[in-house]
Amino acid sequence: MTDLPPSAARVEEAARQAGLAIEVMVMAQSTRTAEEAAAACGCAVGQIVKSLVFRGAATKKPILLLVSGANRVDERAVARYVGEKLERPDADYVREVTGFVIGGIPPLGHATPLTTYMDADLLNYDVVWAAAGTPATVFKVEPEKLREATAATVIAVG
Repeated sequence: MTDLPPSAARVEEAARQAGLAIEVMVMAQSTRTAEEAAAACGCAVGQIVKSLVFRGAATKKPILLLVSGANRVDERAVARYVGEKLERPDADYVREVTGFVIGGIPPLGHATPLTTYMDADLLNYDVVWAAAGTPATVFKVEPEKLREATAATVIAVG
């Protein structure tokens, strides 16, 4: 945990508390988008975990989707799993419920407990890469271990 930004150190600690042994890496280049992250990590775009925050249209509860970088979310399809329509909240809401800025949202360690769903396609990989609290920090993890640590429900996002 040498010289990690405070938000990345929070992610590392949250992972440890969830029983997930990770090493947060500070990258020389941006990992804000799935394409940038894949280039920085030397992996396929599909191995990037996009942590996307939505809000239930009726309940207003935050929902976290862990999505393969190669996929787009079909909000109507996901709404069937969630049980209500989804809304895309603004950046202020996302920062408030997660404690992190967009482009660096990790899959765990949020300010508010989030109901979490995981893209089934992520389970096709031996290792996936996720943001670690900043647009330039990442960690790699086995997708099944990530699913366990986040208590995510596996769904088809498309």
